[in-house]
Amino acid sequence: MTLIITELCHTIRPITILRSFRPTHSWPLKAYNSRSLRLQKRKMSSFPSTIEAITIAKTGDVDVIEKTTQPFPEISPESIVVKVEYGGVNFIDTYFRKGLYPITSFPFIVGREAAGTVVALPTSQDVLNSEAYKKKGLQVGSKVALYHAGTFATYVSVPWSSAYPFPSSIPARTASAALTQGLTTNTFMTETYNVKKGDTVLIHTVAGGLGLIFAQYAKHRGAIVIGTTSTKEKAELAKKHGADHVILYRDEDTVARVLELTNGEGVDVVYDGVGKDTFESDFKMIKRKGTIVSVGNASGAVPPFPPMKLTEKNVRIARPTMGNYVVTPEEQQHYGNELWDFVAKGVLKINIFKDYEFSADGVKQAQTDLVGGKTTGKLVVKIAD
Repeated sequence: MTLIITELCHTIRPITILRSFRPTHSWPLKAYNSRSLRLQKRKMSSFPSTIEAITIAKTGDVDVIEKTTQPFPEISPESIVVKVEYGGVNFIDTYFRKGLYPITSFPFIVGREAAGTVVALPTSQDVLNSEAYKKKGLQVGSKVALYHAGTFATYVSVPWSSAYPFPSSIPARTASAALTQGLTTNTFMTETYNVKKGDTVLIHTVAGGLGLIFAQYAKHRGAIVIGTTSTKEKAELAKKHGADHVILYRDEDTVARVLELTNGEGVDVVYDGVGKDTFESDFKMIKRKGTIVSVGNASGAVPPFPPMKLTEKNVRIARPTMGNYVVTPEEQQHYGNELWDFVAKGVLKINIFKDYEFSADGVKQAQTDLVGGKTTGKLVVKIAD
């Protein structure tokens, strides 16, 4: 099967910034009994009154990014509090910053992926007694990766279900770089299209953070992996991470080369994170009854197209989000455990391109480098030791 890998998009709920400690949601009355409130106040008193965070006060270019002091985040009875060590940089950060995705309120804390240490647990008895929570095994001191908006901050308060505990053998730096793209890979290659032995997979931008994980995962499943990238150096990196064939799209005719490699049949699946610039050619490279998976918009959004376009080869089109594959506790546990198992065993090698400072300039540079197309692997922000 031929697989094409593209950018990932997610829809995430921003973390609310605390102005005064009070419930802002209609939680069950039981969760707000006097004992819970006393525990919350005691918990709040053990933390600083403010946090440092990377924020934006409006949408725009990278100049809107600031490092600011914010009130300590609200702690609900269902929340855990995490002291953040590293944050992962993703294209979705730039989509929110540009205003492509809606922001409900400002200031908006940047970031949607992080890793750190649990410093406070939920106080809701409903949560603490639930089987799903118990299976997480969360304790004060647990190392967790987070899938939630608003993570570029010294502390975050997030729903306990947003946490993915990882084993001590995996550094927090690695976990922060692996979570989003790792979950994207194993869900998109299982549920969007189930990659199998003998499939040919085409992955666009195969030397990026997501592309490198896609290539390794597809190869682990026994697929033939074709990737596209811009330079010979990136091509060599992709081959070290499982790509069988890498096409230099600036120097070669991508469509002609893919058809040559597949004896004119095309690939079984395309994972396309590029978007507008590659979407039309995907139809020329996909096999009859193949699947095109749109997972990003690096070159711009895919323009509207008539549904009849799919009939020539009976092609399937998918535009998934990883978040909708890890909704239930069972899904989170299954895919989270699989990811950490693969990372710990070396099945997936997490390539980190660079660490950036926890500052406005550091995050500006990280986002600039990411969209500039000159990076390989994952970009992370070091928030604390």
